[in-house]
Amino acid sequence: MATPLTSDALVRALRGEGVRMREHGNWRTHNRNHKGAWGPVHGVMLHHTAGRDSLALCRRGMPDLPGPLCLGLITKDGTLHLVGHGRTNHAGNGSTAVLDAVRRSKTLPSRPGPDAVDGNARFYGFEIENLGNGRDPFPAVQLDTVERLSAALCRAHGWSAASVIGHKEWTRRKIDPTFSMPVMRGRVAKRLGSEAPGDESPAYEPFPGAAFFAIGRREELFTSVGRRLVKEGCGRYEVGPGPVWTEADRASYATWQHKLGYRGTAADGIPGRASWDRLRVPRP
Repeated sequence: MATPLTSDALVRALRGEGVRMREHGNWRTHNRNHKGAWGPVHGVMLHHTAGRDSLALCRRGMPDLPGPLCLGLITKDGTLHLVGHGRTNHAGNGSTAVLDAVRRSKTLPSRPGPDAVDGNARFYGFEIENLGNGRDPFPAVQLDTVERLSAALCRAHGWSAASVIGHKEWTRRKIDPTFSMPVMRGRVAKRLGSEAPGDESPAYEPFPGAAFFAIGRREELFTSVGRRLVKEGCGRYEVGPGPVWTEADRASYATWQHKLGYRGTAADGIPGRASWDRLRVPRP
């Protein structure tokens, strides 16, 4: 899980992966956040438009489904058109079992379970322009952009390629996209320099971002963090650790940072990627 990237961080990540893009209007503030929180996010969900010339539709939506319908649209020429940032109407409800598999980087269920959890709040959503009839081709340049943007987000969050799914893998209601998702995940994994997703989950929780560690936030992961700090001899707890991130957790983490050689503001008790990776917190 992770705090969503800011619009600036998203653009940096995409440019770093060589994604060719265009920014449209007020995309940085165009979203459906008034309908509910966006995040924590767990992965990237891919769709096809089932139509042509879909840019206006993706930005504005339809009378019964207001826009934006995605963060970005990948057109046939391989351009990513950024149309929104935040919660968008792309996923709808889907399978709890699929969300759990994505969160743990495990193989997806062979068939999605009942629609029970809101995917709009949990995934970055991207539309790929294609008729979706099985005959309309996906040009190589278009698939290259899909691969690059997926890898960009995985790299930014420390996710594996298992965090990239298709709408058809999220819910039984959909068939998109019509290309092979295992093949696309293999491409993303190769770009990330890792193995294609398999049945085994990574041993350790990926870095969820510094903003995740807000005083008073409740997450089961914090218990695992505290236990690792205690094991490393860095625990500053009178009680606990528990599922709420407290000042005692921050003091314990600062001790861990000192143990690694950090000083001053670099040892402020707020986890960073390097110190987090060295702590090796097991997945809960």
